[in-house]
Amino acid sequence: SRRMGYRDWRWRALWCHHFFLLWSAINGLTRYSIPEELKRGSVVGNLARDLGLGLSDIFDRKLRVASEAGKQYFSVDAGKGELVVNDRIDREALCGQSASCVLTLQVVTENPLQLHRIEVEIRDINDNSPIFSTEERSLKIAESTAPGISFPLETAQDQDVGSNSVKSYTLSKDECFVLRIKEVSGNRKVPELVLEKALDREKQSVHQLLLTAIDGGNPVKSGITKIIVTVLDNNDNVPVFKRPLYNVSVAENSAARSVILRVEATDADEGVNGEIQYAFSEHTPQSLLSIFHLHSDTGEISLAGPLDYESTPMHEIDITAKDKGVPEMEGHCRVHVTVIDINDNAPEIVLTSNPNPVREDAPRGTVVALISARDHDSGNNGKVTLRLPKNSPFALKSSFSNNYAVVTSDALDREHISEYNIEITATDSGSPPLSSKKVIPVSITDVNDNPPAFTQPSYNVYLKENGVPGSILYSVSATDRDFGENAKISYSILDSKVQDLSVSSYVYINSDNGSIYSMHSFDYEKLKVFQIHVQAKDQGSPSLSGNATVHVFILDQNDNAPAVIYPSSAALGSFSQQRMPRSAKAAHLLTKVTAVDADSGHNAWISYRLAEATDASLFTVNLYTGEVRTKRAVSEQDDSSQRLLIEIKDDGEPVRSATVTVSVLLEDGLHEPILDLRQKSAEPSQKGGRVTLYLIVSLASVSVLSLLTFLILAVKCIRNSRSSGSCCMRRSDCDEYKNPNRNLQIQLNTDGPIKYVEVLGGDMLSQSQSFRSCMSPMSEYSDFTLIKPSSTTDFKEVISVLDASLPDSTWTFESQQLLEICLLDDGFYQLLIEIKSNK
Repeated sequence: SRRMGYRDWRWRALWCHHFFLLWSAINGLTRYSIPEELKRGSVVGNLARDLGLGLSDIFDRKLRVASEAGKQYFSVDAGKGELVVNDRIDREALCGQSASCVLTLQVVTENPLQLHRIEVEIRDINDNSPIFSTEERSLKIAESTAPGISFPLETAQDQDVGSNSVKSYTLSKDECFVLRIKEVSGNRKVPELVLEKALDREKQSVHQLLLTAIDGGNPVKSGITKIIVTVLDNNDNVPVFKRPLYNVSVAENSAARSVILRVEATDADEGVNGEIQYAFSEHTPQSLLSIFHLHSDTGEISLAGPLDYESTPMHEIDITAKDKGVPEMEGHCRVHVTVIDINDNAPEIVLTSNPNPVREDAPRGTVVALISARDHDSGNNGKVTLRLPKNSPFALKSSFSNNYAVVTSDALDREHISEYNIEITATDSGSPPLSSKKVIPVSITDVNDNPPAFTQPSYNVYLKENGVPGSILYSVSATDRDFGENAKISYSILDSKVQDLSVSSYVYINSDNGSIYSMHSFDYEKLKVFQIHVQAKDQGSPSLSGNATVHVFILDQNDNAPAVIYPSSAALGSFSQQRMPRSAKAAHLLTKVTAVDADSGHNAWISYRLAEATDASLFTVNLYTGEVRTKRAVSEQDDSSQRLLIEIKDDGEPVRSATVTVSVLLEDGLHEPILDLRQKSAEPSQKGGRVTLYLIVSLASVSVLSLLTFLILAVKCIRNSRSSGSCCMRRSDCDEYKNPNRNLQIQLNTDGPIKYVEVLGGDMLSQSQSFRSCMSPMSEYSDFTLIKPSSTTDFKEVISVLDASLPDSTWTFESQQLLEICLLDDGFYQLLIEIKSNK
């Protein structure tokens, strides 16, 4: 009942301490002091106020508390910002016999990420009574033992420290024994039983004593053990050790079974009374028996198990030496074993907070994670240094007491490395040093810093004309090195003009996959080339884009049949009526059929053939020029009416053709126009002088007009050349003119005169323009007629092709030939050609 009263008084004292908690900030640390065994929910201190945080910061900044002890003894009252006790705190379980017991807490707040260190000192209360390892101790003392001899007794153990630990011992009254307190190293008090008066076995053979250990707490606690002294007869000399106290230092990594010390005792008796056996004292705990072994005959102490400095830096062993006499006598000594620390614990890296994902554009010094380092060894063996790999974009920033922040030290690029495994190496200062590694994964979040990129800056697409509307033209593709929404690409066509219409009226694009489709069929004769400007745009914020150009070239198909220019079918129907004198000789030019084809290239190469004739031996048609000539002289036997069916074909696939019918009437006395002209010009006329005057005036007028025309054209060429809008080229410059989009095509008759001239203009990216010049069908003399656009062909290649394909042609260009092409302001070309025929 007395002990229960003490306990109630103790709890009342604890509640009084609860209202007088103290905290202090030392070297930037917040420190509290509380007694152990506080009830759950007891307030330690106002943590939010002491750290300068508001109550809203507890939720907004995700304040959390972590204990280095492993168990969560404290928590934070989110409503009041107070640090409260979360679990039972037993100082003895946490710190053992250590004089100071401090729990270190780490308070982590986010946004920004900060670490605060809190120390809570746990004060000891007298909640443990002194305890003896055994409830009863037996001593055998010979009655002949001289007074003054002392016998060491078992010390009581109290888990409390300081003033709450064992303070004194008391012994129940006995006329033969008294208690003596002996102080040893560390201010420890050891009780000894002293024989004060000689024993008399016959008077009292057994003495029962009570040894009480009393602590210094308030209220006082105590522990009791019983000592039974049996009085023995005879054997009046006890074994005596050479030294009452042995000190030895042993490294904690010493090998098992190695001898660390040899104790020695002597006995003045002889025979069996002097034979000594060594043994550990009866109160030796099992923890020591598992570490040390004592040889009973030699007194050698060896290691039976491993030593651990971090667990117990020093051991105290009580040894007894007993003789074999009757009654047996025993002597006592104590051994202090000091464990020498060895660097046998590798440093440990503890992750204080989980690493946060880092944006790839994060500035240098951004906190990634919080870590701490610790080593269970002491001295230099416990000093830890951390290092990161070379060329790492991260660094360690020391905060306090082996706590570090992992921060960025260089620019990051997610497209280069999307995730880092930061390998941190911790090394202590022991000899040899020990180290450990910890890998911290850090993911890099994407920032939209890469625009979409097409596989190539421009694409060339060749499309046949007359295609099916809605068919796919081409598929462009772009990639984005970013991730997620930043890498999602949509395609669109930038607005531009094609023949004064928006390009979107010609084609459209699938915004998801970049496929380009035609809106309608294309006609090469109307449109030869156009451009599509495609844009790829990501969905980042802000979005980025990239452009590419698609050049669409329309390929000609043979979809136009040759069209007859002369004889004109509109004026004369499907046939032409010609007259020819019967006096015509061989190779007489009857007429010249002229046709053109709206296609280009091989599809526009026209050939003429006599399909049907009344007399096939009389007429022939030139394959290339369409000239109808006599193969022989006309005879009297030939019919006066001849019919010719001429077929005109192109060189396309499939071949397209047209026909024209020529009706020839053979007449007597019909003269050739040229001869009649010459005859008429030779005849004298009554009005010859007037005609001569008219001719002179006409020639002068034509000369003046030609001169004015030439000057105007020259001025325009010079003006256009200054504005980079013209092209003037002479024959001597053609060798250096390599642009395949400005060229000239010339087709000749087999007998020399030019059939037609084709001039092409425009560049690769604009609509080409071409003009053809054809000879008069009724004359061998050249005159030019401008007609429709045609395809693009290199001038030098045309010349060489014509030269090779028409070996029977006799045309040449001589040194005095002049070729000049000028682009006028209205976009047309002026062609000046001076050609000297072999004829």
